Amino acid sequence: MSGSDEQSDEDLAAAWGAETDADQAVDGVQAARVLNQAEIDNLLGFDEGPSSGEARTGMQKIISSGLVSYERLPMLEIVFDRLVRIMSTSLRNFTSDNVEVGIDNILSLRFGDYLNSIPLPAMLAVFKAEEWDNQGLMVIDSAMIYSIVDVLLGGRRGTAAMRIEGRPYTTIERTLVERLIQVVLADLSTSFDPLCPVTFRFERLEVNPRFATISRLSNAAILARLRIDMEDRGGRVELLLPYATLEPVRELLLQQFMGEKFGRDSIWETHLAEQLWHTDVELSVVLDEQVMRLSDVISLKPGQQLLLNTAPGGAVSVRCGPVALFEGRMGQKNNNVAVKIERELARTPASDRF
Repeated sequence: MSGSDEQSDEDLAAAWGAETDADQAVDGVQAARVLNQAEIDNLLGFDEGPSSGEARTGMQKIISSGLVSYERLPMLEIVFDRLVRIMSTSLRNFTSDNVEVGIDNILSLRFGDYLNSIPLPAMLAVFKAEEWDNQGLMVIDSAMIYSIVDVLLGGRRGTAAMRIEGRPYTTIERTLVERLIQVVLADLSTSFDPLCPVTFRFERLEVNPRFATISRLSNAAILARLRIDMEDRGGRVELLLPYATLEPVRELLLQQFMGEKFGRDSIWETHLAEQLWHTDVELSVVLDEQVMRLSDVISLKPGQQLLLNTAPGGAVSVRCGPVALFEGRMGQKNNNVAVKIERELARTPASDRF
């Protein structure tokens, strides 16, 4: 085949490809195109998109349907920070080793989503808050289980704990982990003490998440992930408290600082009380009270006299508005009519007066 024949074949193939693309465009079928990351984010709604309050696309609603957005509990963050400091000391005494405790994050999520995300094997401890009459969950991962067993049974320092997967935990391992759980629950109770007294009591230990269900799968919960390091060993302990468990102390956890009182300001109360002592109050002295018919009152004319039954020096009532405050005696001082207060009258509640 000559060179001219090869060139003509290439021209023919190029012309046929152009006609094919044109036919596809006419039929509404476009050639496949690779999307870049910006286009993918825009399609899925991960870009800046509409602000809160504006309508979201259907894809954005699907993506955000699994998220849980609940009010922040500032005081709970302080409680967990206090727990970290207390646990560092308690675990050092418990293991006789150098232990460092840190908190990775605190987040809100649905209880069912958390159960499905627990890495197995693990131990799940169900505990109860006695005063709140509800339950919580503590998860100890496998790395922490073998680390605490190795430390308590005299493992050498500087060597990572040996993990044997694929077998059930022994009685010794469960017993040692239960001792660790008791220490953590005692520290958690101590962390809540400045806020409100509560006792966390260990109930049972499970290895299957299905048997550790303490709330409805769709209910929201607070999860705190704690990281425990013992030189080359360590692991994670996760504390999960459903919002239903924290409901009895919700108002306390909403405080910005310890001792805050909602709806009250002690400084303003003191200032208001001081200013009330300087308030001008008008007092009325009631010499006599008479009951008359409405027709007699209407028939009164200028010049008519009403006879009072109070004699000079008789008892009179001193009132502030409708409230009787004192009882006194009429008299005269420096050519002025005066009242001498003799005793204070008992004040009746407003609900009794009206």
